[in-house]
Amino acid sequence: MSNWPDSADELVREQIALAQAAPPPWSAPAGPLAAAGCFVCFPRGWAGRGSAGDPSWAAALLMRGDSIVATAVVVGEAHAAYQPGLLALREGPALEAALHALDCDPDVVLVDATGRDHPRRAGLALHLGAVVDLPTVGVTNRLLVAEGAWPDDRQGAIAPFLVAGELAGYWVRSRRGARPLAVHAGWRTDPETAAEIVLVSRGRMRTPEPLRRARTLARVARARAGS
Repeated sequence: MSNWPDSADELVREQIALAQAAPPPWSAPAGPLAAAGCFVCFPRGWAGRGSAGDPSWAAALLMRGDSIVATAVVVGEAHAAYQPGLLALREGPALEAALHALDCDPDVVLVDATGRDHPRRAGLALHLGAVVDLPTVGVTNRLLVAEGAWPDDRQGAIAPFLVAGELAGYWVRSRRGARPLAVHAGWRTDPETAAEIVLVSRGRMRTPEPLRRARTLARVARARAGS
């Protein structure tokens, strides 16, 4: 397990450094894409923003094309309470553990977190990719600090969102009639590549299949634990 920051001050310093990093850009390989989704959940019904030590269920699921190649669930605990802009303190170690528990490495990882749409331009999707040394794409339902109008109500339509005038990602309409997804450039991915990966990974539902199935896997594990 990598050494994730233990304090807000330490994480802020790492985020600033990550925002300035320039890793080599990634391009999707030819042939079926090996895309993983990773997701962590905590007990339902607990009031407040959560605390350090909360039980956690982190899942990773790898798909190649339409086939599930590998799955993993890791039970652990939150390393910190939730704080806006500091999600890596709470979720980072659990997500890393789930990815490392997979039997094989993905080409790219879809994360329920932001990338450049962040006060210091380094959200958890970007941070996680740097830690596990894999290209990442962030997928969220809303923006954190970026601004941008939704795209047309047409499957595959995209529209940019910006932070301080700089492109940070795209709204992506994965299904007509459904709310668009905020798709964030992460580690070694640019906004255009991130949007393309989400569209390639979509199934019948709104959320890309690897991430949707990882979310279900984590929530089923939580339900089986009675939480």
